[in-house]
Amino acid sequence: MEIPTNFVLVEGGTFKMGSSNRDTEEKPVHEVTVSSFYMGIYEVTQKEWVEVMGANPSDWKDDSFPVGRVSWQDALEYCNKRSQKEGLTPAYKNVSGQLVCDFKANGYRLPTEAEWEFAAKGGIKGNASDGLFPEEFTYSGSSDANAVAWCTANSQIDKGKSQTHAVGTKAANSLGIYDMSGNVSEWCWDWFGAYTSEAQTNPEGPATGRDRVARGGNCGSDSNSLRPACRYKTSPTNRYPVIGLRLVIGIA
Repeated sequence: MEIPTNFVLVEGGTFKMGSSNRDTEEKPVHEVTVSSFYMGIYEVTQKEWVEVMGANPSDWKDDSFPVGRVSWQDALEYCNKRSQKEGLTPAYKNVSGQLVCDFKANGYRLPTEAEWEFAAKGGIKGNASDGLFPEEFTYSGSSDANAVAWCTANSQIDKGKSQTHAVGTKAANSLGIYDMSGNVSEWCWDWFGAYTSEAQTNPEGPATGRDRVARGGNCGSDSNSLRPACRYKTSPTNRYPVIGLRLVIGIA
């Protein structure tokens, strides 16, 4: 298949997932290896959403803004419908009442939590020579939140209320990916669960759970929530104005 021009190759590698000096849910730091994949350099925009789904659920409407107020289930439906529209094999299917992901399909899907954090930390381009990310930057691409993130400190437009902004208007990280800190939080595939200390390869998250993972912080987040290691959990049926999505394409 021909990879869309607004996707970038994230070469596989090994990194340290989590953080040892912040929230308990980010511990323990553990070694994770992920395979190569393609990731959208922008969050899915409202224009892209409407082209597939036919309606715009977002609070702050603008074609160039990231889509918001979409549930995890909505996000999977979008992935499958866009895949079908473009002649690709959908990644998601319902098996005995459970949604499962075919990671070998060439269609669009959500990143796993590990893929998301690896890309947010710059992938192998952000890694030290020993292959383990040294967390040189506090946020995705910079230690200056204002440089890379729309957040509570700079996104207030209407009567002091934070809102989303056009994608790609802050600086990108070392992979050329924008808004992995701030703007909208981004759904990941995984059920939310506690980390373990064991090294893992291509983890897909717990088999079951109550909440799904969202990452990256958003326009209403403080600086702590913008860090690549920061984790957020919510019901897969919730539709918040500041949660959207970013797509990936696996490499079989």
